[in-house]
Amino acid sequence: MTQISQGFQGQTVITTFEMTPGTCADLLEELTSAYAEFIRHQPGFVGSGLHVNDAQTRIANYSQWMRREDFLAMLRTPEMRARNRKFATLCSRFEPVMYEVAAVF
Repeated sequence: MTQISQGFQGQTVITTFEMTPGTCADLLEELTSAYAEFIRHQPGFVGSGLHVNDAQTRIANYSQWMRREDFLAMLRTPEMRARNRKFATLCSRFEPVMYEVAAVF
C-alpha cells in the first residue's frame, strides 16, 4: 500500500497523462486493468494511486517501487511496452518522472 513518508527509501514515480474528456474514462479503464492484471504483480511494486482532475483532461498516477531498477525492469517488459502503446493512443502525451520524497506535512 502506498504511504507518503519522508523516510521512504524506495523509488516514487509520478506519471501524468493528458487527454480529452472523451477519452478519460477509457484511459482510466486501461490503467486500472494494467495495475490489476500486470503491474502490481511485478517485483518491487509497493503501491499506486490514480487521480483524475475535475475537467477529466489529466490523470496523475503516483506509484512506489522498492528500487528504481524494479520500475525500469517493469517498463522494459514486452507486456508493458504493448500497454504503453495502447495508452499513447488514448492521450496526447504521458510522462513518468522519478522523485524522492523531500517533505511531508
